[in-house]
Amino acid sequence: MADFRSAGMPAPRRYRLLDLEIDLVAQRVVRDGQPLDVQGLSFRLFACLLSHGDAVAGFDRLMADVWAPAVVNEETVTQRVKLLRQALGDDGRRPRYIRSVRGRGYQLCEPPVALDEQSAPETAAHAPRRSRRPWLFAGAALALAALGAAAWWLRPAPAPATPGLAQELLQRARYYAGIGQRDNNERAIALYRQVLADAPGDRDARLGLSRAYSARVCLYNFPVEWTDQAQRLAEAAVAAAPRHATGWAALAYAHDCRGELQAALDAYRKAVQLDPGDDSSRASAAYLLQEQGQLVDALHANLDMRGDPRRVRFRDVQIARELELLGFDEAAEARFRRSFRLNPDNVFSNIAWPRHLFLQGRYREAQAALDEAMQRRTPHVDLYLLMGELALLRGDRAAAAQAFRQASTLRPQMDLPATLAAVYATPPADRAWLDRRLAATRAQIAAGAAYPSDRLQLAILHLARGDRTAAMAAVDEAVAAGYSDRAYLQTSPLLQPLAALPAYAAAIDTISRRMAAQRQQVLTADWRPPELGGMAH
Repeated sequence: MADFRSAGMPAPRRYRLLDLEIDLVAQRVVRDGQPLDVQGLSFRLFACLLSHGDAVAGFDRLMADVWAPAVVNEETVTQRVKLLRQALGDDGRRPRYIRSVRGRGYQLCEPPVALDEQSAPETAAHAPRRSRRPWLFAGAALALAALGAAAWWLRPAPAPATPGLAQELLQRARYYAGIGQRDNNERAIALYRQVLADAPGDRDARLGLSRAYSARVCLYNFPVEWTDQAQRLAEAAVAAAPRHATGWAALAYAHDCRGELQAALDAYRKAVQLDPGDDSSRASAAYLLQEQGQLVDALHANLDMRGDPRRVRFRDVQIARELELLGFDEAAEARFRRSFRLNPDNVFSNIAWPRHLFLQGRYREAQAALDEAMQRRTPHVDLYLLMGELALLRGDRAAAAQAFRQASTLRPQMDLPATLAAVYATPPADRAWLDRRLAATRAQIAAGAAYPSDRLQLAILHLARGDRTAAMAAVDEAVAAGYSDRAYLQTSPLLQPLAALPAYAAAIDTISRRMAAQRQQVLTADWRPPELGGMAH
């Protein structure tokens, strides 16, 4: 999150920090509707930390902003932080909200979200809606549509729509958005808004803002309602210039981040049709084909880059995932490991490597890789979901429940983390809750806002109700819809109660036969990856 003082923006009046809501005007901190006892200097200290986003607030800055004109020392700051933590229910040894930065000061553990914008009329009018993007369903296809779409920022800039300062602002906005970090995405949003304040019809700024709003949801754990604004901006651009590829690609990204697979795929394809050089849309469409089990087409699209493939960030991770699903384990592992080593600041590389080890049954190595990924401070819901599954494999249900709760807290609008948090809670969710969740998931699937892997969530819910027959039927539905991760079905503790059923083995065999046929197509194709060159015969 950007520092609003340095960005030249008015400071937000309300924030969300994980499960806390903070009103700076009312000087009020609320959790689950209950006010916390954060007052006086403690509140001023908290407000100062919020104004820094997740950047470090140094001791000098804290003393100047909170205590001046009084003269205090670092020990005073430390004691007040201790009192603030007590009021928030935070533990300095395992901080959730505020962490110490040795010798420098303090910082928030997660970037706070400004709520002022979220309560604007265009978003408040919509009831809360859960994000349907499956992300890593702890072994389902990696959420690389967001990655391909992130390559937007690396595409050649279009012809200037506005001269002078506005064009410089646009260039800076693209630069910040292309870094792939939450605070820089917020800086990009601020710059796009500056352009639109002077030129409300600027096409490039509107499309850039649309993509940045979608990235908030796809990449940075913002509420899914931001895709409403992203979609409206993109639809307006498409209506004004239906032959303009970037408008269709921005629209596809908005659909993508809402989990609307077919609508996203259609729009990405339209963008590529209008601009065959749009490699980022080609890579994003490839991910969605991968989700539908069309791995030959997905891999071919990822290898058929018209420009410099390096400009499509994380393409190697996406190719590795397709090779993994097709059974080319050695080639996949080499790509996953390389990406993990070369991209320590990228959350998707950090997810992909421990997840690959998990699917290979190398649980100790997977845990070590996951621990390293968590230390890299690239938090993502999928890391916590994988943490929970590894805990279940160790027989530590309490640790699994805690990991699932953390995942749900990080991305409360996602269905799967909330489902797992409820199923593994103590006591677990009752039958009425499970029935409501089943009905809601069924409705989403019927509406077309679902991925094949969403049927596995149905299986988990049915298992929690003690209905193995219905759970098995949901797995069969997922496989029929294109779900292709046989290794996950063989590995996941979430589905272990089905492992002894002959129908479960038959479902895995169905995937194996489908993958064997596609694997042979890849081996005989003249476009196959170079590492498979000697395997054709």
